[in-house]
This record gives sequence, structure tokens and C-alpha cells, in this order.
Amino acid sequence: MRPIYHAKLVNGVWGDPGVCIDLKFQRRALLFDIGDVQSLSTRVLLRVSDVFVSHTHMDHFAGFDHLLRVCLGRDTGVRMYGPENFISQVEHKLAAYTWNLVHNYSVDFIIEAHELRADGTIARARFRSREKFRREPLADGTAEDGVLLQDEQFLVRTVALDHHDIHSLAFRFEESTHVNVWKNRLESRGLPTGPWLTDLKKQARSDAPDDTPIHVRWRTRDGSREETFSLGELKRDVLEFVPGQKVCYVTDVGWTDSNRQRLIEFAADADMLFIEAVFLDADQELAAGKSHLTTIQAGTVARLAGVREAHPFHFSSRYHDDEATQRAEFLRAWQGLTANSRTA
Repeated sequence: MRPIYHAKLVNGVWGDPGVCIDLKFQRRALLFDIGDVQSLSTRVLLRVSDVFVSHTHMDHFAGFDHLLRVCLGRDTGVRMYGPENFISQVEHKLAAYTWNLVHNYSVDFIIEAHELRADGTIARARFRSREKFRREPLADGTAEDGVLLQDEQFLVRTVALDHHDIHSLAFRFEESTHVNVWKNRLESRGLPTGPWLTDLKKQARSDAPDDTPIHVRWRTRDGSREETFSLGELKRDVLEFVPGQKVCYVTDVGWTDSNRQRLIEFAADADMLFIEAVFLDADQELAAGKSHLTTIQAGTVARLAGVREAHPFHFSSRYHDDEATQRAEFLRAWQGLTANSRTA
């Protein structure tokens, strides 16, 4: 099964937190947090359609200005999602600049900001370059089961976690069910590959009725051919349905009972987990005071959630680039080798 995405840390384990999910077949990218993003190429930044901000500490939000500078006048816009007060914070960022000429640009750059309220509703507002980025209120939305964005091929879900008197949002990218084509079965039926398979997959993914007609047209040496099949027949004979993959992103959360339970449930059975592991186990008190996870705590979440692949990040610079020690502690907890640890 080929995933539709490529996920990677934007700045490695020491730099500003952030993950870029590059949607390989859509010419589109998503960002989880937007701190320093200068390591991302202009090509990638111009593909960013949605930005999910855990909270607005500088190392998670300062890169908004760079994204805006790269895309303004060259792209049509971006959707952004964040915690309470997020819309006002986007508005204040935009208000810091002078926009006396931007309305003349040929491309209207539109920022659509979404703010998750404590009651689960979504406040929404729009900022358009042709209106000099004045705030335009939009109708409220909802985030049923934490879903912030739903696309044909994926969705993005969130959960709010405590980070010392504010909420930090964790995010989960979930692929839709993969629909694969058995090419050998196509060949055995004398059917070609081609654009019609895209429509077939779309109909299958949307749960269209089995009697939905699928028209297949192609050319052979003897001329053009056309046949019509039922969706149900093709689903049975040439398609394979495989569960999509899940990618979780967790940063800036305290090791509290409620956070721990929510984290384990949210990351359960993830194919890939990006999770902060800021402090070494010996510095648990420091971690608690700053509302961050230690290596052992992060590794314990990965183990109890049963994730298939885990990537610790957001390492504290106090350890002088000793990446090996950070990773070793995390790995021991993930593998369940820390039974005597105070947090295991």
C-alpha cells in the first residue's frame, strides 16, 4: 500500500516544532505548527493549503510571517486552525504591517482562520488582501468528534490538552480507506488502465449504490470499445479496500492524569507518532514546572498507545545536542524497558 503523503519534521529534533505533511498526489501540503519554516522550499510553501497551530507561543507561530511573505501575490490563500483567541491573534499579526498597496495585487490572497472554542464550536473569520486584510466574520462551524478538516482522501482531527493554564492542540491526520486496483485482474478481464479508474475509486469511496453504472471506453488496434459495468461487480472483482494510515502530532503538554489518558486514546494504533520529549527523565520536576513531557513520559505514551512508528522531537537545548541520550531514553520507554521508572 502506497500512502498518499510524506510526513517529516520541519526542523529536526532541536529546532522549532513542526511537521509538514506533503500530499504527494494533490500538489498540496499541510503544516502542524508554523514556527521557523525557512527550511521549507518556496515550492513546498506555495503548496501549503492548511496550517494547524497547537498554540501561539512564538516557536509554534512565528513562521506565519514568512509564509505570508512567500505566498502573498503568488497564491490564492491558506486556511488556519488554532485554539481560543486564535482569530484575534491572526488579526493582530496582520495589523502590524501597512497594506496600502496590497489590494492592487493580481491575486487575492485569502486567509481563513478557524478557532476551536471550549464548547467544541468553531469561530471563523476571513482576511483578504484585496480588502487590506480587514477582518470579515464568517458563520460558526462545528468540530464533531474533533474533526477540523474533512477532505475526500483524509481528515484532520484534534484534541485539546492542558499546557499550564492554556490549551495546546494535538492533531491527527487520518487517511481515508485506500482503494487499490488489482491490475492482473483488470488484464484477465481485458480491461485497460486509464482515467476511468479514478472515477471508479471515487464512486467506491463515496459508498455509491452497487448498481451505479461505470462506463469504460478505450482504444484497441481494432478501433474504439465501450462497455458498462456495475460498481458492485467491479468492487468485487478488481478493487481492494485497505484501511488508511494515521499520523499524530503532540507537543507542549503537561504530564497530568487527564492529558495522559487523552493522549493515549488519541494516538491509539497510530502508524506514525510525532511527540515532544523535551527533558531527560532526571529532570521530571523541571518538565512538570514547564508543562512539557520527558523522554520516558513520551515513550510511555507511544508504548501504551501501541503506535507503529514514533519520532520524539522538541529536545531541550540544555543537553548540548546530546541527541543520542534523548533518543535512548525514549526508546527504552517505548520498548517497555523502564519498568522501574517513576513515570512508566
